[in-house]
Amino acid sequence: MQAHQLNRRQFTRTAVAASVVFAAPAFLRARNLNDKLNIAIIGCGGRGAGNLGEVASENIVALCDVNENAVNAAATRFPQARKAADFRKLFDRASEFDAVVVSTCEHTHAFATMLALKHGKHVYCEKPLTHNIWEARQIREASAGAKVATQMGIQIHATENYRQIVELIQAGAIGPVREAHVWVSRAWGLQSKEDAARFGDIVSIADRPNESEPLPAGLNWDLWLGPAPQRPFHSVYFPGPKWYRWWDFGNGTMSDLGSHFNDLPFWALKLQAPLTVEAHGLPPHPEIAPATMSATYEYGPRGDMPAVKLTWYQGNMKPEIWKSGGIPQWGNGHLFIGDKGMLLCDYDKHLLLPEKVFADYQRPEPTIPRSPGHHKEWLEACQGGKPASADFEYSGWLTEANHLGNVAYRTGKKLEWDAVALKARNAPEADEFIRREYRQGWVL
Repeated sequence: MQAHQLNRRQFTRTAVAASVVFAAPAFLRARNLNDKLNIAIIGCGGRGAGNLGEVASENIVALCDVNENAVNAAATRFPQARKAADFRKLFDRASEFDAVVVSTCEHTHAFATMLALKHGKHVYCEKPLTHNIWEARQIREASAGAKVATQMGIQIHATENYRQIVELIQAGAIGPVREAHVWVSRAWGLQSKEDAARFGDIVSIADRPNESEPLPAGLNWDLWLGPAPQRPFHSVYFPGPKWYRWWDFGNGTMSDLGSHFNDLPFWALKLQAPLTVEAHGLPPHPEIAPATMSATYEYGPRGDMPAVKLTWYQGNMKPEIWKSGGIPQWGNGHLFIGDKGMLLCDYDKHLLLPEKVFADYQRPEPTIPRSPGHHKEWLEACQGGKPASADFEYSGWLTEANHLGNVAYRTGKKLEWDAVALKARNAPEADEFIRREYRQGWVL
């Protein structure tokens, strides 16, 4: 039996488990439908500050960040909240909160999230869900039995535009889709100084600095490093988003914007685990993720949907049909190619092509419930409502696939993927990128 069939069986088991969880009485999932949630915030600066603002209607009872300045800034708005630096110690008093919002750097997402799941706390985690494939699998499986509400922070998933696109694809507007392309023009990562200046990059250094720079006041560098390998502080890592291009802390554009843009084909085409993945770009660097690359995924049939090839492009790379002028040259976008036409999309618009052919097309009636807002979905799920649409069951598979594109890039091979065993059958050298060793004192 092929891997994608086994994954479908696993998906059914976890979906049944989830339905049992959310059919339970409300008092088993929240104190009262009319009560406010007590929420702990892990990561208060950057995206954390944004997420904090989105859940500020609830009771914010704890603020945690390795940067004391970020905690203090958040505390001016929530002076009653307990302050902490180490999220592991936050759970020593876990009875004080019902839910957790995780907005740390990518390399500590899984650690904070797993603690929340083990303590039976509802959890919202920023994208990408984890730092590697193995972590994504652990989080997805743990969430299936945790009986809590989960959501990964891909806010674009809640938009009306994405829902309309999914409905068009699944209604057969352009016929069976056998090919799809996703591209983003962001070029942060390993590149020449000339390209760094051209694309407005914030750092073009490619080798790990050996020297130490003065530590910013209020920053606990040891906690910031977390499970990542030890190194002296340097401003090429902090503050964000500098860290996200270094392999030890992030995975570059593929896992970051891939969470947003690959979400659409994943949803519309009902994707989970690919059969093969191969990537192209400049030779991989041991320290830093690429600015420009592409990755091609091959998926088998899913129900009544045929096999499909999905290609991701970032930086300077674009689909051939884009480069030839065969479609409008949007800077970022998606292109679904079906037997009856094409659907060109961006995060806020879409276009059926050829336009003349679809001039009188009658759009399908809405079939997907509209979102009250990405964070609101999660808050309502925490209070006993239906599961959030980007819960860890869905986003765990998406995260695995995005990371797999980087694994293919770093190995330089077309990977034959065994999703059940989390192994590339033809590339044992991929193992070190699928799961890594943690620094002493850190266990997932």
